[in-house]
Amino acid sequence: MSTTDYTSSPAGKGQSKAALVPPPSGPLARREARLAWGLLTPTLLSVAIVIILPLLAIFWISAKPIGLSDLRPTTPTVYERMRGKVNAAGDKVVIDYRLTNSSREKPIANVTMQDSWPEGLEPVALDPRCEIAAGRLLCQLGDWEAGYRDNLRIDVIAQESFVGADVNIRDTEPEMKGEASSDLFNLTFTWDNFRAVFDSGEFLEVLWVTLFYTIVGTIGALVVGMLAALMLNKSFSGQGILRGLFLFPYVAPVIAVAFTWVTLLDPFSGSFNALLVQMGLVDTPINFFGQRPLALFTVTAFEIWRYFPLSFLFILARMQSIDSDIYEAADMDGASPFQKFYYLSLPQLMGILSVLFLLRFIWTFNKFDDIFLMTGGNAGTRTLTVNVYEQAFAISNIGAGAAVAVVIFACLLAFSFFFFKFLSREEGL
Repeated sequence: MSTTDYTSSPAGKGQSKAALVPPPSGPLARREARLAWGLLTPTLLSVAIVIILPLLAIFWISAKPIGLSDLRPTTPTVYERMRGKVNAAGDKVVIDYRLTNSSREKPIANVTMQDSWPEGLEPVALDPRCEIAAGRLLCQLGDWEAGYRDNLRIDVIAQESFVGADVNIRDTEPEMKGEASSDLFNLTFTWDNFRAVFDSGEFLEVLWVTLFYTIVGTIGALVVGMLAALMLNKSFSGQGILRGLFLFPYVAPVIAVAFTWVTLLDPFSGSFNALLVQMGLVDTPINFFGQRPLALFTVTAFEIWRYFPLSFLFILARMQSIDSDIYEAADMDGASPFQKFYYLSLPQLMGILSVLFLLRFIWTFNKFDDIFLMTGGNAGTRTLTVNVYEQAFAISNIGAGAAVAVVIFACLLAFSFFFFKFLSREEGL
């Protein structure tokens, strides 16, 4: 009898000699490498523009003490009008410029104004800060403090050329210039936004609500999706119709299904509460979206109901790809349905379940619209994403909102590291 030698060769302890061959080099290889990088460059630039640059902007803003109004640059503004009416030559009118600093917090230095001067208007008394040259009004308005307001008045006399010209002084806009500092673009950074986030007594509560909503919603969607897949893994009459009904929560518009849930569970006019009262199960209607901790349980149940179809589709597709011979062999050995599921189906599904858990966890952790449409973050349902909205837009603190977004990114980064380190499973294991 011949035997096979499985001992490793001196070339590399079980590795083939082909694995030790160095990569090709030379002009052709370098040309192929340049071609590959050239083909990848548009994709890398697209990723940088769509993902990396906004992420860097969030990090930048999180270290800035800015509000919503600070996103607009501090600029001098002007409103021009002519007071009086010219009917004939020699009529006196006033050209009025309303000057305003758009910011109530930041000054503007070296403010200048330029405007075209209508032909046929002779100034009676010109402001010492202004001069008229080559048909243009030039004004050196100096430095403006925060919230600066002033009126620049120029008394003029209309000439005959102006009366017949039908000129509207507002046809041309004055050009304003000035120098103002911007907290958004300077190199001054602060940790005040993060201190405000972590020093808040509500942060731990918001984080706990987010984790509960994410973990329970993700696992619940996977479990319900698996049950639905087990139910529809057999052929029976009406299987196609039932599959379509199972997909309805996922394909329906979120605003429609959220409004439906709010209407059905309303404590005053909801059909579900009326049914509970008439059946004698409760004495008074239940405020599902207005009391703790029931509101959190309700929005989590909505999350499970709305997103289990995605898990159902992937799990069912994986189930139908499993070879049926192993189930026939298990039937011959007398295995029970539970044993077949636990020892045969579940190991084959661990790969797709692992991927689904990763995706659903990230998506649910970032979920905003479902909770905001149903509760607005009230009654103990405020998650980190809702907190970003409230910080950035409700109280106009863009820096604090960006800081919460950075916290969300850090949490997801930590989860991804933990997942790939300890929880990731290969397909079929």
